[in-house]
Amino acid sequence: MSSDVASSEIGQLLDSPALADALESEQFRQFLDQVPVAIAVSKLQPSERIVYANDAFERLTGEGSRELVGGRWDRLPEGKTSPDNPRVLSEILVEERDYVGAFTFSHGGAPLTVDAWSNIIEDDGGVPLFRLVALVEVAARDGAVLDALQEQVREKDTQLRELQHRVKNNLQMITALIRVEAKGVADRSLGEGFDRLAGRVEALGLLYRALAEDARDGAVDLGIYLSEIASAVMRAHALEGVRLDMQVDTWPVSIDVAMPAGLVVNELMTNALKHAFAGREGGVITLRCTNLASGCRVVVADDGVGLPPGVTWPRPGKLSALIVRSLEQNAKAHIEIQSAPGQGSQVTIVFSCVDAAPA
Repeated sequence: MSSDVASSEIGQLLDSPALADALESEQFRQFLDQVPVAIAVSKLQPSERIVYANDAFERLTGEGSRELVGGRWDRLPEGKTSPDNPRVLSEILVEERDYVGAFTFSHGGAPLTVDAWSNIIEDDGGVPLFRLVALVEVAARDGAVLDALQEQVREKDTQLRELQHRVKNNLQMITALIRVEAKGVADRSLGEGFDRLAGRVEALGLLYRALAEDARDGAVDLGIYLSEIASAVMRAHALEGVRLDMQVDTWPVSIDVAMPAGLVVNELMTNALKHAFAGREGGVITLRCTNLASGCRVVVADDGVGLPPGVTWPRPGKLSALIVRSLEQNAKAHIEIQSAPGQGSQVTIVFSCVDAAPA
């Protein structure tokens, strides 16, 4: 039996709601005798004693039922997680729950490694009655094979880092080329389109870098990511007299939330720098990413001219509308837009911790 299959069967056994009653049944014990997983059970009251061990458990531990039944878990071989770890299998079984680790002990003069599980079985009133222990043999691997596998992992890791470096450089190059091309376009609207595309590519490049540098799989620190996007937009569209007022909290979110959130912030700040301060000497763009009791609140605002009468954001049919829709779907975000002529604009995005959390 494979370790994965055994783990699945053990999980089903430990989750059985009627197991406390079933363990008292002789018929159920006969069933456990046929299970190809080493199973043993102890009764906790009045003091813990082993009351059952199936054939597989006896074979794996080298202890017969006469030696095990009626005794404590210290009858088991003194398996350890590592040679320098003083804690042995019998101690950890009674201190921890669920999967408790891999242990190696001597079996017939040869080392044997097992995966171990331990779980407390309670009655309907929550009173602990039994401890169920399961052991699964881990297939032995030749030391030379393990060394070869570790070397392959190191090589693949080096190759992956090199690939990540090249992807980051390529995204930076694409951004620079788009911006150069945008400056040479005579049609102002077309040039602005190139410029917006460059900003979106740069936002994705920053997201890629955040994923490559962060040790948490699939998690992006939203506050840091949005602050990097804001700084990049301000550098790309430097406007004399316009300053950024930024305050962010660190908070990990999934990539499916970080990507549209970053693109929305990029879009809003680009819009503000291009249109909000027309005819003015300067102004302030505000970015807030703050933690609430139940989630996160992102605010992008400016004190500029506001949206013209009859104009809404995002405009239907535009890419910005698709990005906003993606954020609403991925994070179940609530988005509120406020704007008045001469009084600036403010977009507020709120979503919960649960909906934005990394998988």
